[in-house]
Amino acid sequence: MIKKSWLLVFPLMLCSLIYAEGPYPIDEAAVVHEGVPKGIITKYHFSNSKIFPGTERYYWIYVPAQYDAAKPASLMVFQDGEGYMNPNGPDKATVVFDNLIHQKEMPVTIGLFINPGVVPALQENAQPRFNRSYEYDAFSGDYARFLIDEILPEVSKNYQISANPDDRGLCGASSGGIAAFTAAWHRPDAFRRVYSMIGTYVGLRDGEQISTLIRKTEPKPLRIFLQDGSNDNNIYCGDWWMANQMMERSLVFSGYQVAHEWGEGPHSHQHGGSLLAKAMRWLWQDAGKPLNAIYDKCSSKAKDMLIAGENWQLVGEGYGFTEGPVCAKDQSLYFSDIPKNQIWKRSADGKLEVFLNDTKATNGLAIGPDGRLYGCRAGSKQIVSWDLTTKQVIVHATGIEGNDLIVAHDTTIYVTEPKKHAVWYIKPGQPQKLGSDQFHGVNGITLTPDQSRVEVADPSGRFVYSCTRQLDGGLTFVQPYHHLHLPLAEEDPRSSADGMAVARDGWLFVATALGVQVSDQPGRVNLILTMPQGVRYPSNLCFGGADGKTLYATCGDKVYQRKINLAGVFAWESPIKPPKPGL
Repeated sequence: MIKKSWLLVFPLMLCSLIYAEGPYPIDEAAVVHEGVPKGIITKYHFSNSKIFPGTERYYWIYVPAQYDAAKPASLMVFQDGEGYMNPNGPDKATVVFDNLIHQKEMPVTIGLFINPGVVPALQENAQPRFNRSYEYDAFSGDYARFLIDEILPEVSKNYQISANPDDRGLCGASSGGIAAFTAAWHRPDAFRRVYSMIGTYVGLRDGEQISTLIRKTEPKPLRIFLQDGSNDNNIYCGDWWMANQMMERSLVFSGYQVAHEWGEGPHSHQHGGSLLAKAMRWLWQDAGKPLNAIYDKCSSKAKDMLIAGENWQLVGEGYGFTEGPVCAKDQSLYFSDIPKNQIWKRSADGKLEVFLNDTKATNGLAIGPDGRLYGCRAGSKQIVSWDLTTKQVIVHATGIEGNDLIVAHDTTIYVTEPKKHAVWYIKPGQPQKLGSDQFHGVNGITLTPDQSRVEVADPSGRFVYSCTRQLDGGLTFVQPYHHLHLPLAEEDPRSSADGMAVARDGWLFVATALGVQVSDQPGRVNLILTMPQGVRYPSNLCFGGADGKTLYATCGDKVYQRKINLAGVFAWESPIKPPKPGL
């Protein structure tokens, strides 16, 4: 085992060129004043992580003198926590907290100062594994889960912390800065205030992609204060100074509550530490009032496509695994529950009932121009359709272990078969024919509004293929066309692209591991819709509702709906030509 002294070393930042820095103005809140009650700091050790197995770390709890055990306190979490508590260091966080809480410039706030994990070496002449970059620089939800599921329950054994995410914030510098932002980004249901100093938004572990995702993802209810200096690191993985400015511009573009303070300093705490009191005042201003996403200041497609205040609403839950959502002409929603061999119906009045049992593992569903419900019977390798009134079944093809399908206005059926990386097409009264097998993988399938092209999702990669329809129904000019975003720093880096839906003006909505990615006609993702916290990512999508502006999503054991500003197109309708896109 390593000596515990390893756990007490404040992690060094990536070095930068020597620079004569400061001095910076001293905020009165960073000075010890007589008569100001001082909080109490208690030290703890944690070594039972399942999220970062094998790691050990110390953390400290600062409890202000004003803390009342009968009232939930706010929370601020400091990454690389040990160094922030030094009363002679650049941050002086506990002194700042004492003064700001006393002056009522921030609420009664417990400070959690936590160090990154270290995996101890098994012998004296071996090197421990330092987990800092792995935990902090990765743009994943793991570190947030570590805080929420493993550390906060320990803290809550002794102290009452507010469960309201508006009452929780994070602070960090360098890799700790990106860790603070990432934790809030992935879990705005738990943290909503962030102070990021000299943040490492560069290419260590995909951090350089964050500023782009901010522009494309629907806004989240976060408030962020950024700090950096023009002499920050500029090394093999990127330019910190430019990356932080990109972050600020992206946050402003997407309408976030964001403030920043730029200077000339290098990669150090000197400038950011001198601003700690200022950042805390700004982050906690109007404490007690809810933080919300601000659509009227947003310049992204979220402002045009989404409706402020309209979020995902639960349609139903408790299923095995939902798939194949499709809306009929009477606005009824149908979806399959594959493990339970059922097809469910939700009437326009909201009534939910089983439409069909013993479906033989039917997966994808579609409504044809004849009003029938079509389905992929994977269990019996059949493509069938049912009369919606009598439930009388017709078999259209056999020998296809289909996953998803779409029925064009001319009644041509297109079916994906993942095991063969193939798309089949079936014309009335004719045997099925191979449309194409020029795919790396296939899953969801749909048609463009003019029905001139078939779009095919590849869950194993990052593309949706675009295929041109021939007059006989065959497919040609197959291209990996729509460029999707992939999960960053996750165990499964694939897009997991599945079912799709299409808006009347040509926007393609794709169910993916990141949520619903919305691509324009030239194949570029403009917007990403996130799913409710704790819900599996969507497997399939469809439009419905009286005006066609309700988006439905099947998500594991649940089904959701959301009102948006775009109307969907339905394959049974006559083809329509969408407007020419910007190229």
